[in-house]
Amino acid sequence: MVEVVRNTRQRRAVQAILDELESFVSAQDIHDKLRHRGEKVGLSTVYRNLQTLVDASEVDALRNDDGEVLYRRCSAGHHHHLVCRQCGRTVEVEGPTVETWADAVAREHGFTDVAHTLEIFGTCRSCSR
Repeated sequence: MVEVVRNTRQRRAVQAILDELESFVSAQDIHDKLRHRGEKVGLSTVYRNLQTLVDASEVDALRNDDGEVLYRRCSAGHHHHLVCRQCGRTVEVEGPTVETWADAVAREHGFTDVAHTLEIFGTCRSCSR
């Protein structure tokens, strides 16, 4: 059975915020931006919509050093991220060497249907100055 996901006003509002941002942001940040725009969307609704978008592979989620989950609209296809610890600036990168390594390690240990994520955290050039 295919689950039909409704494109509600709240989901469109969350998507609009994500479309404007280049950095990973928390659900609370998205909620705050929505409230400043006059949108009446509860924080739990923001979380639910973000999870739906993650499940649909429309949004990437990562956990920061503090354990908080952050969200960002990303391009299609498998990719990785460089993330600035200070300003949150994010750059999407492809990692063919990582893909080759991950496949080789999986085969070596008899694993199939392998998936992985790779986030590289550092300080961007602007913040390093």
